[in-house]
Amino acid sequence: MEPADRDAFVAENLDRYAETQGVLPERLAEFGEAYRSQGHLTREQLYEIAYESSTRSAYHVEKNPESRCREVTRNARAVDGDFSTIHLITGLAGFKAPTASCVLAALDGDRHAVVDTRVWASLERLGYLEGRKESFDADDYVTMIEPIRDIAAETGHRAVDVGYALFAHDAHVREGTLH
Repeated sequence: MEPADRDAFVAENLDRYAETQGVLPERLAEFGEAYRSQGHLTREQLYEIAYESSTRSAYHVEKNPESRCREVTRNARAVDGDFSTIHLITGLAGFKAPTASCVLAALDGDRHAVVDTRVWASLERLGYLEGRKESFDADDYVTMIEPIRDIAAETGHRAVDVGYALFAHDAHVREGTLH
């Protein structure tokens, strides 16, 4: 796919994103503002992010001590490397890689995106990845974020928006159920 085609792909699917049941970009932006101004996230804020991402498993976040939530999210800002950063956040109860990616995308949408099964499937359809996946770890996040950043660099869109577009694309073209 040529860069101009990728730009049209992202723009078209970003418009479709509002029709999906994905994480609300406005909510993620609010969490990011709080994260940057406070230097950390509280357990309540992490619960709200997890609820936006996966209502069924959000209750697990309450198992984390408040001090650990603040410590991990403060440290995640200081760690170098995508693998280390996402791995640190997945150490919190209730945060597998897709939900942890919400925290990273909230903090820095220029470099990070919300990822999940739909995003992987779209990247696979576009030829960036091989095979289907239904569960993700820190290594899978790194695998997905690299082509997302490449598309962002080629199109001038933020990584977070490329992720939203990939999600919307899968929601638009997938036939049958998600899993």
